[in-house]
Amino acid sequence: MKVIGLMSGTSLDGVDAVLAEFQGRTPETLEWRVLGFVSVAYTLERRNIIHNAILEGSAQAICRVHARLGEWLAEAALQVCAATGIPPEQVDLVGSHGHTIWHIPRAGEPRAAGLQLGDPNTIAERTGIPVVADFRGRDIAAGGEGAPLVPWQDRVLFSLPGKRRVLQNIGGIGNLTWVPPRGETAPLVAFDTGPGNSLIDAAVELATGGRETYDRDGVRAARGRVRDDILAELLAHPFMALEPPKSTGRETFGRPFVKELAQRHGIEGDAAWDDLIATLTMLTARTIGDSIRRWVASRGVDEVVISGGGARNPTLVLWITRGLAPVPVVTGETLGIDPDSKEALAFAALAWAHVNGVPGNIPEATGSTGLRILGSYTPGAMGRPNLLATRG
Repeated sequence: MKVIGLMSGTSLDGVDAVLAEFQGRTPETLEWRVLGFVSVAYTLERRNIIHNAILEGSAQAICRVHARLGEWLAEAALQVCAATGIPPEQVDLVGSHGHTIWHIPRAGEPRAAGLQLGDPNTIAERTGIPVVADFRGRDIAAGGEGAPLVPWQDRVLFSLPGKRRVLQNIGGIGNLTWVPPRGETAPLVAFDTGPGNSLIDAAVELATGGRETYDRDGVRAARGRVRDDILAELLAHPFMALEPPKSTGRETFGRPFVKELAQRHGIEGDAAWDDLIATLTMLTARTIGDSIRRWVASRGVDEVVISGGGARNPTLVLWITRGLAPVPVVTGETLGIDPDSKEALAFAALAWAHVNGVPGNIPEATGSTGLRILGSYTPGAMGRPNLLATRG
């Protein structure tokens, strides 16, 4: 079964598209390989369209970006087909996470809520491929946070005999999964650790007037000085003290957060901005290290595997490595995949799970009341078989 996984992450850097092949009908018999991966960067115009929908929040803005994201996700799906030389007609399924426009955790609320945009009907229409989307909704309806959703994949695809792993993704938001050795039935531990790249990226954008969108190679953080006063303030944020399961998003840790922080502390000039970028980079490193020590170290950790855009930031990786020593810290290549592709692969795997009737949430990670089959199915082109009917 050939499945495309699509992910537009909270970093707002673009759409990641994976084409993977799965063999087997159950998690225990599943074999997989990645056939291709592309990352389609957002233009400044597209980034601003999404940003404005988040900040403006009008019905018109959200309606417009839902349709446009559908087009952009479809473009990425077709690009990964072109990159692999596999025509869309030979692809069985698309799993699309879309883009999270807003996320409301359970803390202080009657229930969680989340809104992922990127019209699956548009993806199906443009590609002809059946689409599974809206993966978070069912877990939320069952009392969960709807996040994180990668832990199911982490256990099924990346557990190893005799090795206890922490799989730490650093996208816009950081999230981890503690995975027991393959074959062991110990429950997973998984939750959002806090800001990943979102605050760092926002600071770079504000510092450069939008000319740069991220700290390339961690250069600005490396030449800056960590402001201990600001770091202490950020570490006292209420999210950091919450016990798992917990989740967060750009609506909490995004551009307005950094803009207000910079104004309050009088950040002006390149040197001051470099100091703030260094401080926000250390915040990500510290929250990851603190989360591992506080919530999973007692279960044993043989290695920490870093994936996502943060794995491309040498300064961030260095500071995480120092903070977790002597536990080995490695990047996602250890998993046999491009570190940037891991979350897109997760939604390919969750789409496979949907059409095979396999629950894809981890209740101990999301807080839901039980296992659920995730996602909603949109048929492909006329004449294509309905996978839900053909697979029983």
